Amino acid sequence: MLAVTFALTACTGKSSTGGPSPASPAGASSGSSSGSPAPSGLTPEAYQVTLDGAGKPVASALGAIAKARTLRSVGQRIDRAKNAIDDAVGQLGGVQPPADIGPEHADYLAALRAMNGQLDTLRVAVDGRSLCTSGAVLARLGKSGEFADLKEAGADLAGGGDYRGGVIGLKPPKERDRRPGNGTVLLSAVRGGRGSLTVKNGGSRDGVVTLVKGKKKAVSLYVRKKSTAKVPNIRDGSYRVYFTTGVDYDRGAHAFTRSCRFSRFDDSLRYRTTYTASQVRWNNWTITLNKISGGNASTSDVDPDDFPS
Repeated sequence: MLAVTFALTACTGKSSTGGPSPASPAGASSGSSSGSPAPSGLTPEAYQVTLDGAGKPVASALGAIAKARTLRSVGQRIDRAKNAIDDAVGQLGGVQPPADIGPEHADYLAALRAMNGQLDTLRVAVDGRSLCTSGAVLARLGKSGEFADLKEAGADLAGGGDYRGGVIGLKPPKERDRRPGNGTVLLSAVRGGRGSLTVKNGGSRDGVVTLVKGKKKAVSLYVRKKSTAKVPNIRDGSYRVYFTTGVDYDRGAHAFTRSCRFSRFDDSLRYRTTYTASQVRWNNWTITLNKISGGNASTSDVDPDDFPS
């Protein structure tokens, strides 16, 4: 159980505001009765058409991963890239290229098959939430030997005969470890009250706590691991409390890029200010993001795509 506590604070005085392989392209040498390519292979023009139809969709699908904005769509775009590679292997695996680029063609085909294995690995990482954004997936892809081999094989085809259909122009980002300062207020949309929220993060990952009022994000606070932070001036109202933990916080994506987890407290926090002739009373809450002995607040996992962004 995690803990939630509050202190009722009082002061005296007035208040203040505070698929299938396609048919051989035109120009291919006629095959034998068994359907095998003739020894002379495809003409350069026919091979160019075949390579363009196979390789360009691969490059496009890999680049499209960057456009994914949710964890679910990241996985979907990895699957599309895998399908594009499967199609490319199906189209190129049964053709005989022009004789002068036979080794380059074989290397490119092998690199495509190896890339599909790497994409399988990335898909597993997304499903397990060790990779959590499109940028993180592309950064990990860019570090792989499979990606380097595919880029090199495509470039060799272009250099060996000006066959540019296999060129991969994608430039993946580098892996980073961004950490805003402890107590950084990432969002302050509903402030001006007397209440405060103190967050204790005794866990092994940095965290972001977000208060949601109605359907609107009100406050987001960054709390580094093994640290405590406080946000003051919270207005009266009932707030649902969400928190996410992870590594490398991308402020543009409003998300951790690696090792991400998403949760919410089952009970809301209520802030209320009361006035008497001589006193003003308000609520100050304290929550912990890690389980502690004697904790009195339960939490539930949240689907990443349902987390307030």
